[in-house]
Amino acid sequence: MPSSSKIPVGTLVAQCHSQMVPINNSFSYFTAMPVDEGDLRRWLFDPIAAVPPKVGEVLPRLRFVLVPYLEGSIAEKKPAKARRPTSASRSEMVTFRRPEAKRQLLAHYLNESDNTFLFLAVENQDLADYHYVLFNGLANLITAGLDDELRERFYALIREELESETHGEVDEASWVLKEDLLQRGLDPKRNSKTVRAYLRQAMTDTLTFYLHGLCCDIDIAAGPRQLASRPLRRRLELLRELLPPPKGFALFPEEL
Repeated sequence: MPSSSKIPVGTLVAQCHSQMVPINNSFSYFTAMPVDEGDLRRWLFDPIAAVPPKVGEVLPRLRFVLVPYLEGSIAEKKPAKARRPTSASRSEMVTFRRPEAKRQLLAHYLNESDNTFLFLAVENQDLADYHYVLFNGLANLITAGLDDELRERFYALIREELESETHGEVDEASWVLKEDLLQRGLDPKRNSKTVRAYLRQAMTDTLTFYLHGLCCDIDIAAGPRQLASRPLRRRLELLRELLPPPKGFALFPEEL
């Protein structure tokens, strides 16, 4: 493909479906450009090695597609929204030239024939930021695919936080939804659309932090919006119970 080409994500899925390279029994990958062994290890093999084995049961047909850049058809506000994966649409493009900033996406996922394809743009990305994008994409898919009973256990913990007026959140998206919920004075015990949206995002953001922390040495961003260490630890301990880490990977510093 010439460097000036653009190809719809759906078209690339059709072309690469039979060329996926297995990573393990559940995951496989395809690269839309030449990638040396060192980059492939940093971009894919090292982070996937830290993913809890149970994720393979939740997402048994997950396909990673590494591409230079992704271009969206609708302008995105930056920077926070651009980090999070878009979904469902086939109008996104894989491109070998950097798109204009307002159209640039870092991740996108597409469901096709019982497979989930997670597209990841890798060119000119800081490795830590790229890992965040990868784990956030995984966290979105896990939250959607997790067994209802397990997901509701996490939601029950978040409802307890709301009832006890626990301040803060893990990331911006869940913070915004939590503030909206609190300002509207909604009952956390109710199953309203607003409450469910916050619960899903709180789980996704915490899962992102959990997965990223298993892979890499990351710090909690201090600030007035940050969830305190005690409730954050309770969340992480529950996720560790629901999705145990691979053998040899520690969650907390004292476990090293």
